[in-house]
Amino acid sequence: MAPSAVDTPMPPLPVREEKTYPPARIFNVKETKFEKYVAPQPDGREKALASPEGSTAIVIDNGSSAVRAGWSFDSAPRFSIPPIMAKYRDRKLGKTYSFAGYDCYADTNAKGHIRNAFELGTGIVSNWDVEEHVLDWTFLKLGMNNADGSIEFPIVMTEAVANLPYSRKSMNEIIFECYGAPSLATGIDSLFSYRYNKGRTGLVVSSSYSSTHVIPVYNTKPMLAQAIRLNWGGWHAAEYLLKLIRLKYPTFTGKLNASQAENMVRDHCYLSKAYDDELRSYLDWTGLEDRDIVIQYPFTEEVIIQKSEEELARIAERKKESGRRLQEQAAKMRLDKLMRKEQELEYYKKLAEKLADANKKETKRLLDAEDMKDEAHLERTIKELEKSIKRARTKDVGGDPEEEQEVPDFSLLEIPDDQLDEAGIKAKRHQRLLKSNHEARARAKAEKEAEKARVAEEERLDRERRENNLEGWLEEKHIARENTLQRIKERERLKADLGNRKSLASQMRMKSIANLASDNPRGKRRRGGDDDNFGANDDDWGVYRQIAVGEGSDDEEGEEDLGTTLNTLEEDLLRYDPNFTHEHTWAAQNDWNKSLLHAFMRGPRPFDAGSQAEIHQVHLNVERIRVPEIVFQPSIAGVDQAGLVEITGDILTQRLVGLPGINRDDFLRDIFLTGGNTLYENFDYRLRQGLTPLLPADSPLQIRRAQNTLLDAWHGAAQWVGTPAWKAATVTKAEYQEKGQDYLKEHDMGNSYP
Repeated sequence: MAPSAVDTPMPPLPVREEKTYPPARIFNVKETKFEKYVAPQPDGREKALASPEGSTAIVIDNGSSAVRAGWSFDSAPRFSIPPIMAKYRDRKLGKTYSFAGYDCYADTNAKGHIRNAFELGTGIVSNWDVEEHVLDWTFLKLGMNNADGSIEFPIVMTEAVANLPYSRKSMNEIIFECYGAPSLATGIDSLFSYRYNKGRTGLVVSSSYSSTHVIPVYNTKPMLAQAIRLNWGGWHAAEYLLKLIRLKYPTFTGKLNASQAENMVRDHCYLSKAYDDELRSYLDWTGLEDRDIVIQYPFTEEVIIQKSEEELARIAERKKESGRRLQEQAAKMRLDKLMRKEQELEYYKKLAEKLADANKKETKRLLDAEDMKDEAHLERTIKELEKSIKRARTKDVGGDPEEEQEVPDFSLLEIPDDQLDEAGIKAKRHQRLLKSNHEARARAKAEKEAEKARVAEEERLDRERRENNLEGWLEEKHIARENTLQRIKERERLKADLGNRKSLASQMRMKSIANLASDNPRGKRRRGGDDDNFGANDDDWGVYRQIAVGEGSDDEEGEEDLGTTLNTLEEDLLRYDPNFTHEHTWAAQNDWNKSLLHAFMRGPRPFDAGSQAEIHQVHLNVERIRVPEIVFQPSIAGVDQAGLVEITGDILTQRLVGLPGINRDDFLRDIFLTGGNTLYENFDYRLRQGLTPLLPADSPLQIRRAQNTLLDAWHGAAQWVGTPAWKAATVTKAEYQEKGQDYLKEHDMGNSYP
């Protein structure tokens, strides 16, 4: 079919639909800070003094995350502070300031001197100076400042499972010798919580700030010999999350610290019901808006002054006026230059007329005065001025200077040299050079026209193929697109190989460089000598290209713009192939919403590198289930221990089996969860799901949580005060002085003697 006289208009490109995204769930970063001043509360001491002797005590839950203190008759602890202290000296005032608990965050200088009473990641007190300072603060706020030199009430305090003898010895020294307390009773926090929740026989699963313990309890007596410890708790989870964030954002400009990570773990992490399956699909774009959490850190936004429409109009008018003045100045300068050239041309023409009537001596004098060698030089100057003036006038009226050019005079090229004088020979050489330039420009113009004709012919043939056989034409375009994509990928692979010093391409490049730098380069030598004949063969120059782009590359590939070719092919496919959409283009395939790394670091929305708000954001997605999972799979964090399900199953299926008078089902009926690290969503579900395959089908497995996993340890200790068991477990000051610092009474709530 012959092409029509009127070209069929090309169909417009389909418009790509811009996606809209729901607003991100952004949470401001939380950090431990000073809230308010806590005043002493002497009313508790007054009430305790009015109570019968032996019925009231000071109860202190001495935890590694928080120290909770109050009176045994209180419904809740009066104070809860972190076990930290800060002390620094103000050199200007000559005073030393000491802070404890949240007061450490009230002063900027104090923040830099914070010390913890506990060894990090454990429940063992290691800094007794800090511990004593925290106890001072506690007794002061409980109204003991009015006491007569000592604490006149019994003290009940919690301690870690298998507390070290040295730690217990130091605590006894502080309580009895420093504070002069009449008696001290210590117990395990998880057992106090179990007692408060009416437990008698069961399995206590305590996952706290410093560790996780599984303790079987039979008829209110703990079987500590069968207990198992897992070295993972809330502190470890926060530190692990902090490491993950620092690895995820190595150049993050915000200040990351452990207290922020603790709040992130507490507020946004949860246990997955099926970890492996959920992890596999966690970064899928479907539903990622709900799974991705954004933590916003403080930032300073760049203030961009918005101009009104009137101001923008005035600025545009000023720019337009400035451009008009510049154009006028340029036109005036061109006119002045043209007038000077016309004056010079008129002057040189008059000079040529004078030379026509002057003798040889006068001619030489006039030419020397104008710094010209001969009359031919003057003639060339006149011709150049005429051409320049003609080009300038043509440019002013908008013409094409090349079209107005005249064919130069090459008449001297036909005359033999012996018929010309010295000036004629010089003029002939000049004409030969002009002819070469003229022919080169003519060839370039012809090649340009031929290229235009070739492109037009290719477009015509392409249009004919499309109109006659659309399916075949589309298939050709798809094949061409695939080939172009393959070449782009190959070029990118080669660039990546050159960046890797161990790759073959990089090694060949370094070999070529070393060969060139060598005094005796290894290469092809002609027989009979060591003369440097590099360049005699055109292939020799390819070594420089090998150094630049690597071995195996094609010059045409390096020069060709593959991106433009690919865009042209994809535009044709978008116009004529209904099955090819914007989602199939190379740009869409490499867009941010196809990048797994972008989903991991920036979530399901585009990232603006110029936005200070987005630069100071941390995205939590996979970390939300990865950090809590370590309690059940410690190997994720490199902890060489069995998980919670394995150690619990070991107690139920191995350690409790065969003991005389022990029925395993009694423990299965009451698996008790306590401790702040059990507050993860689905914690009880995962434990039940893991234990069910390890037990017989008819096992009476029942799992319950503490009423308040954080405060029940204190409540249990307060409830224990006044009972015969408490009185029997109390170590009095007289017993301490008589039997020594290591004296310990074994009881149902405490540790056993090692």
